[in-house]
Amino acid sequence: MTVWEKPILIYPSTVICWKNRKGERDMNIAIITGASSGIGKEFALQLDAGLYTIDEFWLIARRKDRLEELACDLDHMAKTIPLDLTQKADMEHLRALLRKEHPAVRMLINCSGYGIMGQFSEIDSREQVGMIDLNCRALTEITHACLPYMKKNSRIIQLASSAAFLPQPGFAVYAASKSYVLSFSRALSEELRSRKIYVTAVCPGPVQTEFFDRAEKYAATLAIKKYTMVTPQSVVRAALTASARKCPLSTYSPLIKAFRLITKVIPHTLILKAMRLVK
Repeated sequence: MTVWEKPILIYPSTVICWKNRKGERDMNIAIITGASSGIGKEFALQLDAGLYTIDEFWLIARRKDRLEELACDLDHMAKTIPLDLTQKADMEHLRALLRKEHPAVRMLINCSGYGIMGQFSEIDSREQVGMIDLNCRALTEITHACLPYMKKNSRIIQLASSAAFLPQPGFAVYAASKSYVLSFSRALSEELRSRKIYVTAVCPGPVQTEFFDRAEKYAATLAIKKYTMVTPQSVVRAALTASARKCPLSTYSPLIKAFRLITKVIPHTLILKAMRLVK
């Protein structure tokens, strides 16, 4: 049996072998956006250590040097694809690469995004629109581009945020963009269920990453958030477990789980009034 004829083990008890029109097995890949740092990088590291069904990682971010460093740290083959997903030409480059190589996209993990804290009226409008462009439009477009290359038992993981559960004064556009990601992911999960493609929205609270280096450009985060930060390792571990179990939502830490419950049972107007008292 040649390497191309070997069956692909996705999860325990699942055996699938995809073949192209020439009868050869398609290359199984995992696409990770925002892979140069933080949660995206951690997804690559954990999948590299525990997922033996992937032939190659496609690592996408703007910082080429960071991607190359990560690729060198992985045991899997890795293709570094430095792109700015807010640029139409870069997005078309990715579409062209998919058409050319026609891989089997086993996992799509969208981690690209950023947030900026501060009063809406005081933040540069280009940065506000940029959040929507990257957090929403680019995520939507890359998901649409990859779906034709995904088949049974493929997984999509979308990085949302606990900010999606409630409007966030002082973090208005970011929270709204993540609400979009959560709503879109939940709807897409239902649409793709018949194709057995499973979507998980990841909604962590504050995470110890470079995110806050940019987020605090105009205003500092609440002190309580800094004391409740968790590691990207914990968030990613929980997200991969949820994805393997076909769960549409992943939250980490009892605090965030409690926060989600509160936002479901208490009117948001009352929560927002209470939030004014802790500022």
